[in-house]
Amino acid sequence: MRAQAPGAGRAVLVVEDEPNISEAIRFILHRDGWAVTVLDSGEHAADMVRTLQPVAMILDVMLPGLSGFEVLRGLRADPETRGLPVILLTARGQSAARTLAAESGASLFMAKPFANRDLLEAVRGLVDADSRGHADGLARGAEGP
Repeated sequence: MRAQAPGAGRAVLVVEDEPNISEAIRFILHRDGWAVTVLDSGEHAADMVRTLQPVAMILDVMLPGLSGFEVLRGLRADPETRGLPVILLTARGQSAARTLAAESGASLFMAKPFANRDLLEAVRGLVDADSRGHADGLARGAEGP
């Protein structure tokens, strides 16, 4: 009998405008069993969250149209989407982004570049914590390695 993959087909929404990064994230998560949908801008992210009902979202800060902060603030203001675990990604060296990430309601903050294993563990951890009702207990605003 084959063990079930950690993702088990659960949906993750990735909003990242850099094709190389979004494809790498898609590959990492897909290989772990997650069903991954990718958007390259923030403009339709909230609608996609409502349609797809993902178990987690990976959201870049710098996006064309709406920024990741704007998308996240909109999600947190909506009772239907406010509990969604969201990993906010930004380029290294944007220290002010860490404060904005926490203020905007990010579940976790990770700096790019990140290790594949770290991203995978972050998604697994957030989804597991959320399924137990403890997503808010994770280190808000913590920067990934």
